[in-house]
Amino acid sequence: MGIAEFRKEKLTRPIFKWAKTVMPPISKTEREAIDAGTVWWDGELFSGNPDWDRLVAMAPAKLTAEEQAFMDGPVNELCAMIDDWKIAWEDRDLPPEVWDFLKSRKFFGMIIPKEYGGLGFSNTAHSEVVRKVSSASVVAGVTVMVPNSLGPGELMLHFGTQAQRDHWMPRLADGREIPCFGLTSPEAGSDAASMTDSGIIEYGEHEGERVLGIRLNFEKRYITLGPVATVMGLAFKLYDPENHLGRGPSLGITVALIPTDTPGVRTGDRHLPQFTFFQNGPLYGKDVFIPMDWILGGEAQIGQGWRMLMTALAAGRGISLPSQSAAAAASCARFTGAYARVRTQFKTPIGLFEGIQKPLADLAANAYQIDAARRLTVAALDEGHKPSVVSAIMKAHATERMRESIVLAMDVHGGKGIIDGPKNYLGPSWRSVPIGITVEGANILTRNLMIFGQGAIRAHPYMLKELLALSEEDRETGLAEFDRHFWAHVRHSAVNAGRAMLHGWTGGLAAHAPRHTSFTSHWRQLSRFSSAFALLADMALLTLGGALKRKEMLSARLGDILAELYLLGAALKRFETEGRPEADRPLVEYVMAKGYARIGLAFDGVLANLPSRVAAGTVRALAFPLGVPFEEPSDELTAEVADILMRPSSQRDRLTPDLYLGKGRPDHPLNDLEEAFALVCEVAPIQKRMREAKIRDAEAALKAGIVTADEVARLEAAAEATARVVAVDSFAMADVSPLAAQHDRRARAEGDHADEPARREAAE
Repeated sequence: MGIAEFRKEKLTRPIFKWAKTVMPPISKTEREAIDAGTVWWDGELFSGNPDWDRLVAMAPAKLTAEEQAFMDGPVNELCAMIDDWKIAWEDRDLPPEVWDFLKSRKFFGMIIPKEYGGLGFSNTAHSEVVRKVSSASVVAGVTVMVPNSLGPGELMLHFGTQAQRDHWMPRLADGREIPCFGLTSPEAGSDAASMTDSGIIEYGEHEGERVLGIRLNFEKRYITLGPVATVMGLAFKLYDPENHLGRGPSLGITVALIPTDTPGVRTGDRHLPQFTFFQNGPLYGKDVFIPMDWILGGEAQIGQGWRMLMTALAAGRGISLPSQSAAAAASCARFTGAYARVRTQFKTPIGLFEGIQKPLADLAANAYQIDAARRLTVAALDEGHKPSVVSAIMKAHATERMRESIVLAMDVHGGKGIIDGPKNYLGPSWRSVPIGITVEGANILTRNLMIFGQGAIRAHPYMLKELLALSEEDRETGLAEFDRHFWAHVRHSAVNAGRAMLHGWTGGLAAHAPRHTSFTSHWRQLSRFSSAFALLADMALLTLGGALKRKEMLSARLGDILAELYLLGAALKRFETEGRPEADRPLVEYVMAKGYARIGLAFDGVLANLPSRVAAGTVRALAFPLGVPFEEPSDELTAEVADILMRPSSQRDRLTPDLYLGKGRPDHPLNDLEEAFALVCEVAPIQKRMREAKIRDAEAALKAGIVTADEVARLEAAAEATARVVAVDSFAMADVSPLAAQHDRRARAEGDHADEPARREAAE
């Protein structure tokens, strides 16, 4: 006890005093964001010694029989009902029959429990539905996912009163009510705490009676489903200047449920997000009076709006956009591989050119990795976790890989992808990319501030405890808590430094790998990188303190390391979960090599720019004595992975599962692509015989006995199918531009007038 007291007074007290000057106190808004959600696998990665056996043993995401029946029935029916070109070019909205179908089949009530009339689906089912529908139409995918994620339904499940649930849940489940949520305003985008939307507690009239309520004034924008919503969740700052509630004048961010036909509310105007015509628009409210019981969760939840939103976001961000991104990545991989096989230049399929093989391999890797991480994340959500840091990783990195995949697909398709029309199956995804990048926390914000910034506090084994001790109002209580956690942190860091050195100096050979798994060397490398990451994070926090919050480029790189560790672990787990298919080994090797390159770049960037050169040198000496490893996939491996997308196989189908491929729509361009791909692959041996005989013409080959009449017919069918795929749309001038039509009519009228003298002369 004497030693402990000596340590506290002589060592801890001056450190405590110094730390209070360099570490800013945690604000109420920051604390609510940090407290939202739970710590899950992110905590293991921050520990520097992740228990990979626990990850491998985790039960995979699975659909129930009822959920699978919904996928096979209503989801497939919905996909076949959608004409994306007609939505964009003519209707500017989902057609009425689709809206009716969504309501009657309870697509808007997937997460609502059955006791309220909803479907009561798992997070896995929610994700699979959004993924499949998004592969048919981004517009339909967004329309389905929003009511099931960040909306009144999700918030009401967690925070609503029983009376609110009993009234609203059945109406949301069967589509009688269409919900939206109003958060973003002109003054407050990423900085939601600076919103100026306000509510004043005062007496007013409601349904003919004078009651205590809230007078609202607000202007929201970018609100999905806002133009057609019948009920809105509204976030605003609540004030009580006359202290009616006895809690002071400023009560904080609060959420209320408001029917959109309430006097003073105005909706109906539309934004056009990149000409992707899901319903989105502003919400306005002027002198809107609502009773107190419209507050979500009742008066007990006054001032808890930010916590509500962060809690919902902790789960929702791991489902909706990652599911849509997984659909886009898989679609781009499948369609681009097929196109690269059927499209020829210089009498060679373009997919055989090395310049095309590299993007094809990257497309295959993105599809595998995003879906692996998506499945792992929704499995964690189904277990009850709400991992806010992992959800931020998924939102930012899934949408970034989606963007990369769509750019690569467009590069390979060339002119085919540029010309819009019914035959263009890439255009809608290309237009919608910036939307996914921006919404639910812009990727710049998420990458630079949230992933590591929030993770270092929330997922680090000691950082949050130390910060709370520093923020303690009672200085002596804070000192005692800080003394306990700080020295535990020191012991943790010392052990981790030794571990990082052991792993670094043995090249990962001494690192841990889970039992009875494949790819032991890769698991060991992830253990090595995890211990190096934990050491580097501690060094950055020690030498920069609160200033690290402003070193956004360093924070972003540290977040990139954390994200890659999660994504690569998910890829290895997927390989184990799927039974270690031998055919997938080259693909997993490619994914890991790409990931190591990203991790190496991030480590090198932090070490090169960390202000404390002593700290940077220490980490290099311990963890990377031979330098930070950078490894790009070999050309041979790249060609092998690219080939996966250019031949029919169960592996290709396993890589790109559950996509809408035009079934039920004979005019859908994907029917042509799938047919052409199958036919071209089928006739490849015939074409090979003709090449070996040095005969190009099928009729000449028939006469020479090289091919049969049936084979000639198959060659012709393949050529016709390929021509349909390569074809692009063109339109009459008058159909494209009303001005052109007017010009056409004017020119005809002028021509008729000019011909009049000649007609009279002929008549005479």
